[in-house]
Amino acid sequence: MAEAHLGVLIQRAIITVPAYFNDAQRQATRRAGEIAGLVVERIISEPTAAALAYGLDKLQDHSKIAVYDFGGGTFDLSILKLDHGLFQVLSTCGDTNLGGDTIDQAITDFLLTKLELEKIRDPKILMRLHQAGRRAKEELSFNEETTIHLPFLEGNRSIEITLTRAELEKMALPIIEQTRVLCLRSLADANLNVEDLDEVILVGGATRMPAVRALVEELFKKPPNLTQHPDEAVALGAVLQGALLEGNLNAITLLDITPLSLGIETFGGLMNVIIPRNTTIPTKAGELFTNAVAGQEKMKITLLQGERERAQDNWKLGELELPFTPAPKGQARVGVQFSLDVNGLLQVLVRDVISGKEKMVEISHAVDVSDEAVEAMIADSLEHAFEDRDARLFVEARLQAEEMLPAVKKALQELDGLIAPETADTVRTCAARVSQALERGTLAPLKKALLELDEATQTVATLLIEKAMQG
Repeated sequence: MAEAHLGVLIQRAIITVPAYFNDAQRQATRRAGEIAGLVVERIISEPTAAALAYGLDKLQDHSKIAVYDFGGGTFDLSILKLDHGLFQVLSTCGDTNLGGDTIDQAITDFLLTKLELEKIRDPKILMRLHQAGRRAKEELSFNEETTIHLPFLEGNRSIEITLTRAELEKMALPIIEQTRVLCLRSLADANLNVEDLDEVILVGGATRMPAVRALVEELFKKPPNLTQHPDEAVALGAVLQGALLEGNLNAITLLDITPLSLGIETFGGLMNVIIPRNTTIPTKAGELFTNAVAGQEKMKITLLQGERERAQDNWKLGELELPFTPAPKGQARVGVQFSLDVNGLLQVLVRDVISGKEKMVEISHAVDVSDEAVEAMIADSLEHAFEDRDARLFVEARLQAEEMLPAVKKALQELDGLIAPETADTVRTCAARVSQALERGTLAPLKKALLELDEATQTVATLLIEKAMQG
């Protein structure tokens, strides 16, 4: 269509994607563009593109901008910082099941009830009602009332009904209000208050509704910036990104963020985050890990994406296995490095520090998750925050217990005859309580038992040190 309109061959593309597209979804989008015969120069988030479009007249400002993107199917609120031409995304939050389509469905349901057509199942009739409701919504953005006329809707029955803006807002306000908590969450992620924002810009057709603009002004305590066409801002931002890559807009630099945390599974089934959510990309980060078992000859690295504490509650992106030099427990060293490029595509390098052996994997396969699942991941992380924290604390306490119990048993054997019988009995009693708490699988008793065992073994630790110093 673009080639037909412009009369030229199009070979290169900038593609914008929803802010909550994860690594696999961005890669799938890139592959789709390549299958279409395009060289995909850059993949950027839609709110970031919109901010680039709105920000052209503020290149010398220090500004913080909220991008309120209320489109047909989704809602996103992104916070960006603009500093002398540098665009940086500070946070993003949204709902992939909330948009203008949700309001359209509410209008359709209203019409079905008003016209006593609740039992209608004919998809053609339902489609006509849906389309009529959408047109009425658009007209009520500029008028106080509109007439819906549907000739021969059901047999010979024609429909003509007046819908007012007040009626529309009564239906739409509960839906629009759902954006409020997402805006506040994005502000919290960016560690900002509404007073810290310099501009609020609108993206998406649903932002034309007066009720939406009223909520935005009330929430952010300032009128939104209306200088750009809400349906064209994202496309304009993509054009500007293309000009930037061609070297025609050297004054602007664009930094995006990763929407979900990236990491690996560690011993005990926990997720160790390497690149946290909302990290500016491109980025590179890594950590050193060690062997959990003595004499271990290889390490399996499971790559994860998500916001939950336990590995099993996150998405598995892939895995790789690295052979390394066997060593006593805790002495091997394996470096894991994550690299995210400007398109949000992920490379993982794993290296044995001693031997220099290494493996690299590029995440290039799609993960079968929907847009809704991406938003659900963030919602679940908030809903289960306390539960997840307790799960992590229990695993950490369990690992500590599993390390302490054999060490205590060995110490008592080495100090047989050197330690007072009553002290040894106290230590054994405390160790037994730790074992019992482990079996029960609850955090508080285990932490208490570990603390008692730690206090009881102070004398044992002192005697072990003295014995070691004597020879």
